[in-house]
Amino acid sequence: MSRYRFIAAQQDHHPIRLLCQLVEVPASGYYAWQQAQHQKVMQCEPAWETALVKVFGVHKRCYGTRRLRVELRRKGYRVGRQRLRTAMRRRGLHALQPKAFTPRTTDSTHGLRCAPNRLLDQPKPTQANQVWVSDITYLPLASGDWAYLCAFQDMVSKQVVGWHVMNTMPEELITTALQRAFWAQPPTPDLLVHSDRGGQYCGNAHRKLLHDHQAVRSQSRRGDCYDNAQA
Repeated sequence: MSRYRFIAAQQDHHPIRLLCQLVEVPASGYYAWQQAQHQKVMQCEPAWETALVKVFGVHKRCYGTRRLRVELRRKGYRVGRQRLRTAMRRRGLHALQPKAFTPRTTDSTHGLRCAPNRLLDQPKPTQANQVWVSDITYLPLASGDWAYLCAFQDMVSKQVVGWHVMNTMPEELITTALQRAFWAQPPTPDLLVHSDRGGQYCGNAHRKLLHDHQAVRSQSRRGDCYDNAQA
């Protein structure tokens, strides 16, 4: 092993100048040798591999072989995905695999008091304005953010009697949609309003709004998502 190669092998553990003094070579000579070695590697390296490293870095390690191949073809390099995999493996380039994010619209671990499922205790409604069902869903936006829609639907007519959209899911999302429903479709006494066990549907403002309009609250059973399938 040459003295310069010895320094290169040990430079991660000891200062370069100390190693140069130890093997009695000038530091400037070592740096010149190091630069020459780098140029040799660059001369032997295919141009498409240099472009691969650059494209991979520009896109913040998010591109796999499929999209890297497209980008390299735009630059004039026709390289197959297998060659790309081999080159990336040799260089230790690993594309990030972000997990898909899906908003969670129901949180039933709030500790608030829930109503029983009163839909189980009565026959299927036959007329409009007897049972309303409600749920929250998320809407993906072009900006990459999310919006949240709460709707109240008549179980018989299938008409959406009230709805509201916000960029968060406070209790106000529910109460505003419900108040709009009461304005659009004045409720009959003992109207049954069914929902899941989400914390927004258990809040004081929502319960008071139902009570003021003589409506009855009903909620799904714990752990049974099919109870709210009508919504």
